[in-house]
Amino acid sequence: MDVTPGELAERAAKLDALNPLAHTRDRFLIPPDLVYLDGNSLGVLPAAVPAALEDAVRRQWGRGLISSWFDEGWWDAPLRIGDRIGALLGAAPGQVVTGDSTSVQLFNTLTAAARLRPDRRVLLTDPGHFPTDAYLTDSVAQLLGLEVRRVPASQVGAALGEYGRDVCVLSYPAVDYRTGELWDLSAVTRAAHEAGAVTVWDLCHAAGAVPLALDETGVDFAVGCTYKYLSGGPGSPAYVYIARRHHADVRHPLTGWHGHADPFAMQDAYTAAEGISRARIGCPPMLSLLALEAALTAFDGVDLRELRSAGLSLTSFFIEACDLLLAGRGFEVATPRAASRRGSQVALRHRDAARLVPELARRRIVGDKREPDILRFGFNALYNTHADALAAVNALRELTIAVTA
Repeated sequence: MDVTPGELAERAAKLDALNPLAHTRDRFLIPPDLVYLDGNSLGVLPAAVPAALEDAVRRQWGRGLISSWFDEGWWDAPLRIGDRIGALLGAAPGQVVTGDSTSVQLFNTLTAAARLRPDRRVLLTDPGHFPTDAYLTDSVAQLLGLEVRRVPASQVGAALGEYGRDVCVLSYPAVDYRTGELWDLSAVTRAAHEAGAVTVWDLCHAAGAVPLALDETGVDFAVGCTYKYLSGGPGSPAYVYIARRHHADVRHPLTGWHGHADPFAMQDAYTAAEGISRARIGCPPMLSLLALEAALTAFDGVDLRELRSAGLSLTSFFIEACDLLLAGRGFEVATPRAASRRGSQVALRHRDAARLVPELARRRIVGDKREPDILRFGFNALYNTHADALAAVNALRELTIAVTA
C-alpha cells in the first residue's frame, strides 16, 4: 500500500476543508457520531422540516382547518412544489407536479405514454429495473395488450434496430439502483425518438444528486420519489414530469377530480385540466407535501454543478480508499469507475455482505445491502464528507480478514 491510513485521513480533511458546499451540512439534523451513507434510500432530516410541520399541524390545520386549502396555498402546493423540483431537473416551470406515490405516478405515466403510440405493441425496459418499475411495466402491458422486452440500457440501439417501429415506450432508470451506474439519458432518448418511441425515465436515484437537463435532452416523461437525495421524508410524495409538447395529447388512466378542468363544478364527466394539472389525481398528503417543501430549502443557493463535483469527489475518494485499504479482502467495486458513468453511490460486492452491513450499523456507520452480495453506500454531497467515506472503509477493513495466496 503506497498510501498510509494516516495520509488518507489527512487527504480527507483537506478535501472537506476545500468543499464549497461544506456549509450545507448544517442544514440537516444528523444524529451525533453517526456516519450516514444511506441517503440513496432515505435522506437525513433537513433542519427546516420540524418547524414547518409544527406550523402545518398546529396553525394551518389546527386553526385554519378547511380554509387552509386556499388561504395557505394547499390547493396549489402540488404545482408550486413541482416547479421547485423541476428546477433541479432542468425543467422549465409548468411541467412537474407532485402529490401521489411513486407507484401511482409510474402506472399513470407508463399508461399515458403507451397511449401516445397506440399502433405499437412493444415496451422496452431494463432487466435490472427496480422491482416496482418491473411489476408496473408488466401490469400496464397486460392491460393494454403490449409485449414487454427486457433489454439493458447499453443495448437499446440494437434492440430498436431489431424491433423497428413496434416500440411504443422505453422505460429506464437514470441510475441503476444496485450498482449506481449512470445511464446516458440524452443518447437513449435520442435513439428512442429516432425510432418514433417515447421515453419514461425513473429519476429516483438521480434527482438531487446528478444534474438533469430534461428539457434540453428532450425527455418525454419522468417520475421520481422525493425521499432519497431530496430528503423529503419517509413516504414523501413523488413527482411526474411531462414535457410541455405532450400536455394536450396525454390521456391518463387514473382521472381523479384534482385533475379535472373545473374540479369544483363536480361534473359527471371527466374533462382533463390544461397543462400539467391534468396529471393531478386526488387529494395529496398535505403534511408530507409541506414537509417536502421545507426540505427542498436545503438546495437554496446550491449550484448543481458544484453539487455534482462534490458528489464525484466523495465517490472517487471512497473508491480510492477501497482500492488501497481493502485489497485482498474479497471486495469488488461494482460501480463504474469512470465519473461520467457514476451516480452518487458506490456499490461493493462481497460474499459476506449480509453480515457486514449490520456490523457496520453497530459501529454507527449506516449503508445498506441488495441481494445477493452488494453493499451500497450513498453519498449526498449536501451533508456527507470525505471523513465519512474513510470511516466506512476503515470499518470494512477491520471487519474483514486479508486473504493471502
